[in-house]
Amino acid sequence: MTPTLAKTPGFCRDCLAEQKAETRRCASCGSPRLVRHNELYDLTLAHIDCDAFYASVEKRDNPDLADKPVIIGGGKRGVVSTACYIARIHGVRSAMPMFKALEACPQAVVIRPDMEKYVKVGREVRAMMQELTPLVQPLSIDEAFLELGGTERLHHDPPARTLAKFARRVEKEIGISVSVGLSYCKFLAKVASDLQKPRGFSVIGREEAVAFLAPRSVTTIWGVGKAFAATLEADGIRTISQLQGMDETDLMRRYGVMGQRLSRLSRGIDDRDVHLNDAAKSVSAETTFFDDISRYDDLVPVLRNLSEKVAWRLKKGAIAGHTVVLKMKTADFKSRTRNRKLEDPTQLADRIFRTGIELLQKETDGTRFRLIGIGVTDLCDPGRADPPDLIDVQSGRRAAAEAAMDKLRDKFGKGTVETGYTFGGKRGQ
Repeated sequence: MTPTLAKTPGFCRDCLAEQKAETRRCASCGSPRLVRHNELYDLTLAHIDCDAFYASVEKRDNPDLADKPVIIGGGKRGVVSTACYIARIHGVRSAMPMFKALEACPQAVVIRPDMEKYVKVGREVRAMMQELTPLVQPLSIDEAFLELGGTERLHHDPPARTLAKFARRVEKEIGISVSVGLSYCKFLAKVASDLQKPRGFSVIGREEAVAFLAPRSVTTIWGVGKAFAATLEADGIRTISQLQGMDETDLMRRYGVMGQRLSRLSRGIDDRDVHLNDAAKSVSAETTFFDDISRYDDLVPVLRNLSEKVAWRLKKGAIAGHTVVLKMKTADFKSRTRNRKLEDPTQLADRIFRTGIELLQKETDGTRFRLIGIGVTDLCDPGRADPPDLIDVQSGRRAAAEAAMDKLRDKFGKGTVETGYTFGGKRGQ
């Protein structure tokens, strides 16, 4: 029987052969990984998301983990950073408390996060993205939006095929996999990238957008979390089709600005462009304790260690911060955030730490804490950072000592030099 000629454009994601017949497998290589869509060669906006990123990097570096459930996290008081797809089958999810994750999947291999390694791999993936188009808007270390309009002449292929080549290249050269969502707007590109994970490639076109969205939960829409979903459900709204049938003015009267978002995204209307990412809004570091800590003297060395991490990131990123923020979480999971604006921006661990302990002193009243963090906001160019302090005459000496420690750490590693505060005081997970 002669195969029917394909009416829908498509190609094989493994060998890239064009599909001229309506078959379930590639006529050239036999792969079932075909992508077909009426708008396949007209769409240019993509969302790329690395699959179970941290876990995938660890499995790449240790092949013995390939067929095992892997959880990235650690500490009995910690939470899951991410989990591989095998662990997810058992019910493990990101942000799940570690003890619950291990109840769900006791055979899992638990690995503590290695952020420096993950950042390095993430930069490698991003560099490959930027070879496709200058319009790359990162959302996090492992995902980004790309606009490939106008790149066909450069790559001698339409965006869809260029993206498929990119996914193959990431697997071959970096050793992890990505999922691709291709559409005409950010909202649906992001939705599409989640449809067939891992190693997915999904397309949502203009013609099908409204019908595609109609049966889905309102939580598909950005900004509709558990709390807002409960509000909508109390009003009898559970699916996007219900939103599609409502007047935008009525939705705005009920839910304010969010009502307009509900109206427009429910109909697949999203006019936001892909743009070069805005500068980071903050730099911070935090840790969750094995056991709750209440004593000021026990919290101080942890705060110093975190302050040094923040300062290192500021210096490496060539940025400074104007406001120091202390974050704490009590044993009963209540959050406390305190901040103080500095007269001049800073990159120094010394200033971050000293401001942090002033804020900390007011909070150590016997309350037991399970988490502490410190960071800076109001980021700016470092040119005006840390001028000489005419009142605190010792600050210049401390700054010089910190610069000397930075040089030693850059040359011999971060653990080469420790202050009296941090030595033996790392109590986090």
